[in-house]
Amino acid sequence: MPNPYINAAIRSSRDHEVYFFMKNKYLRLHYAPGTYNDKILTNLRPVSSTFPALASKSFDVIDCAFDTEASEAYVFSGNRCAYIDYAPGSAQDKILAGPTTIAEMFPALKNYVFADGIDAAFRSTQGKEVYLFKGNLYCRIAYDTKKIIGRIYDIGDGFTVLKGTIFESGIDACFATHKDSQAYLFKGDKYVRIKFTPGSSNDTLLGDIRPILDGWPVLRGILPVD
Repeated sequence: MPNPYINAAIRSSRDHEVYFFMKNKYLRLHYAPGTYNDKILTNLRPVSSTFPALASKSFDVIDCAFDTEASEAYVFSGNRCAYIDYAPGSAQDKILAGPTTIAEMFPALKNYVFADGIDAAFRSTQGKEVYLFKGNLYCRIAYDTKKIIGRIYDIGDGFTVLKGTIFESGIDACFATHKDSQAYLFKGDKYVRIKFTPGSSNDTLLGDIRPILDGWPVLRGILPVD
């Protein structure tokens, strides 16, 4: 499996915009599901250029992130976590909480593999719930109460549509789209778009698993990042 093309993603508060993080760089993109009309809004540049508050706390490499309210998000680097206002389209990011360890920010994760680092995450359509992925495991948490919802599952058991695919053993990055119950999953140089069904396993693939550069031609010449 190739090294991750995309390490993390944040769904922006602006409609159909997403931040992609690759090593110590990022870009901002307008995505257009089901088409090739994606458009780069902020060219590839160092994380430190637009997220100086994060970079000052040694968060210039982002492993995982998920959005919460307005322009706020949790970001993860190794076993550390910070809560930020990422200030779309500016270099005025602010740290709202942390940085601290994942176990301190989310005590319910303390005794699980997620405390050592989180691979990927995306917002659910139910309340303040988020899906967290680590290796072949995932769980749902409520980011307001910081509690685990239900139990920890194997990806292939909770997302049966991913059983037998490359995503069954892990996900590098993901984000929920601005359209209800859809998410993009990325691993190595591949991606897929799914329709997810919180609380059940009736998820569906919205198209085939494809090379990222075939489905997102606007990223050709940019990915993979050296």
